[in-house]
Amino acid sequence: MNGRCYGSVSATIIFAVIFLLQAVSLQGQDSATDSVTDNGIQKIQLTALQDLKNAQIWWYGWLGGYSAATAGQAAVAATTENMTLRQDMVLGAATTLIGALGQLIMPIVPKNAKADFPPYRDYVAGEKPLSEEQAAELLKILALREKEGRSWKMHAAAGAVNLGSGLVTWLGFKRTVWDGLMNFALNTAVTEAQIWTQPTRAIKDYERYLREINPSADTPTARPESEWTVSVMPGGIAIRVDF
Repeated sequence: MNGRCYGSVSATIIFAVIFLLQAVSLQGQDSATDSVTDNGIQKIQLTALQDLKNAQIWWYGWLGGYSAATAGQAAVAATTENMTLRQDMVLGAATTLIGALGQLIMPIVPKNAKADFPPYRDYVAGEKPLSEEQAAELLKILALREKEGRSWKMHAAAGAVNLGSGLVTWLGFKRTVWDGLMNFALNTAVTEAQIWTQPTRAIKDYERYLREINPSADTPTARPESEWTVSVMPGGIAIRVDF
């Protein structure tokens, strides 16, 4: 009973953190103004660095969340005498550790990037320069990273880990199939929230930049490979995912 009660409390906390992170991420996207000035397009340096800032908020937020969840669950597993709770916490710590490692192996800006990009505040203050060419490269990197983060590959990889966690709960720990399904559903909710809260502002800004520098050229799309829409209708809510 204590294990199930703790699991419910943990689930509530996790979902609260998810919605908070989602709100921060979406606010970061919405607060980014359209790239418009007297000349038509905002200075690309400001656009690229603002998009980098928003992406880093999302990245560090999820890395911190996964890391804290791993440490917390490991601590509970090491101190509890309840075998069921210990199993849940060990498995939970393992899955959140995978999530943290996933963030680390997929940084916002790859280590092999050609240049170090200054923080938004340092550039605005005039402390560190950034050329237009560097800004365009940064915007391209961010757009490609955002597209990859929303691709079907991310859904598939997360689904495989979540399925494995559910099977371990059901078969490995010899629990009920409903316990396995609950584990799978909770982990899926977390990973899908991570994927869908990733900013996509850089994709739009990069496409706009390409149109501005060459209006006659066909702009290669960098949009995510999957998009989703939510529709409210009499009798329920419809969720549509297009790949």
